[in-house]
Amino acid sequence: MPQAAGRSSSGRGGSRRRGGRAARLGLFGGTFNPIHVGHLRAAIEVREGFGLDEVILVPAATPPHKPAAGLAPAADRLAMARLAVRGVRGLSVSDAEIRRGGPSYTIDTVRRFLAASPPAAELFLIVGLDAFLEIDTWKSYRELLALVPVIVIPRPAAAGGPTERRALGRFLRARLARRAREVAGQGAFCAPGVRGIHLFPVTPLDISSRLIRQLLAAGRSIRFLAPDAVGRYIERRGLYR
Repeated sequence: MPQAAGRSSSGRGGSRRRGGRAARLGLFGGTFNPIHVGHLRAAIEVREGFGLDEVILVPAATPPHKPAAGLAPAADRLAMARLAVRGVRGLSVSDAEIRRGGPSYTIDTVRRFLAASPPAAELFLIVGLDAFLEIDTWKSYRELLALVPVIVIPRPAAAGGPTERRALGRFLRARLARRAREVAGQGAFCAPGVRGIHLFPVTPLDISSRLIRQLLAAGRSIRFLAPDAVGRYIERRGLYR
């Protein structure tokens, strides 16, 4: 499926880098309602920290675990994500879930990216800690964990400290794999049937899409919380008012 991933014009142009080395790619899903600088910094720092060739942002069509109230149209969220990554090296946007329509299940997206990539390509899933702590409610979550390593971004307030590492370890042992263990106290966990789970702190920017929506609803500025191009798009389209 050459266009299975539904890549935008800023796409990777294939799954193999020059010199024959298979690409290392990160999938970063979410509603991006709207996208903000916290998303972008996290994507950049994960790409650099894990030596990824590219992080692909995948806006959801219909999130299965979030209410639809207050959700901007999928076409608008996709357009804002594309504006946000324009000119940013190593970041791109896929419309795979929006083109597919219906509930956006991560396992379906991962399967399609894997099917469209060479066998040697490495795919990583990027999620926030709060979302990961509900992963046992996701569709086919055990298959998902067996297919790809997961990079977990901690909450901004905790920045991946010992408390969050312990919370993640307890969750893994209680809900996913009784024999899960942390490797050398570095926030990396291994367990039977799991490709790998990595708690990766990023610059703690306490910015959320909800905060931005609240500011916009109150008629206040979101300058420096979201890219200027995104702010102009929101203003032009009259979103979140």
